[in-house]
Amino acid sequence: MPRQPRPVFRFAPSPNGHLHLGHALSALLNFEAARATGGRFLLRIEDIDTVRCTPELEADLYEDLAWLGISWEQPVRRQSEHFADYRAALDRLRAAGLVYEAFLTRGEIRRVVADRESGGLIWPRDPDGAPLYPGDAALLSPADIDARARAGVPFALRLRMAKALACLAAPLTWREEGAGPAGETGTVAADPAAWGDVVLARKETPTSYHLSVVVDDALQDVTHVVRGRDLFHATSVHRLLQVLLGLPEPVYRHHRLILGGDGRKLSKSERHTALCDLRAEGATPADIRRLVGLGA
Repeated sequence: MPRQPRPVFRFAPSPNGHLHLGHALSALLNFEAARATGGRFLLRIEDIDTVRCTPELEADLYEDLAWLGISWEQPVRRQSEHFADYRAALDRLRAAGLVYEAFLTRGEIRRVVADRESGGLIWPRDPDGAPLYPGDAALLSPADIDARARAGVPFALRLRMAKALACLAAPLTWREEGAGPAGETGTVAADPAAWGDVVLARKETPTSYHLSVVVDDALQDVTHVVRGRDLFHATSVHRLLQVLLGLPEPVYRHHRLILGGDGRKLSKSERHTALCDLRAEGATPADIRRLVGLGA
């Protein structure tokens, strides 16, 4: 009987700020799940934002995790070193006619949405609350679009959602071992259409979070994605991209969030929850475990 492959878990922070208690919970859950199952634990640095992500913050991140008692396999995958992988995936989608250049700026999108809503239309929004992309034709003529392209105007590369959904041969689902915001668990029906024509890359950056995360998980043989519940609905987009690109499907577990005093999820700007600040105030790793509800 063939041996089953070892489970592979990963923690994938962005070094654009200091780790906080929410990151500590996610890192500990992944690390301890890998240890409990005899699996592997990987650390991935999601630094496609090469302006906000800095070597100094990355170094601080390693120090915080080591202080918590977390160890990881080497080498660490750093996304900024693998843009060619994401570009190759994007080229496959482009060759299938599933990607287009979108020239509307954020300001133009706000204006067209405001104009429609002033006329009584309820504009659809994605699960994060952002208005769905209206399409360049909402404001631009074919000549305008061509002129912007020839002038080298910045653009986003967006997924043709309707065409992508037409490629599916079966209903899209994922296996959820945690729970969504409304308690969704088990086999969950994916709804990528709720996101509209999502951004896959930009002129200056050959990837987005959605694209890079599915490519990385496949290349690193990740079998279990354990992450915060704020990313539950994004899984619909990730499952769609996995099918379109022929990538394996991990098991998902979305865990509870650590909330601030205002009831919202923690932000890296909230210094009082940063692990480095808590350490400086004398907190111990056991204190952090208690603060995130894992016990000593």
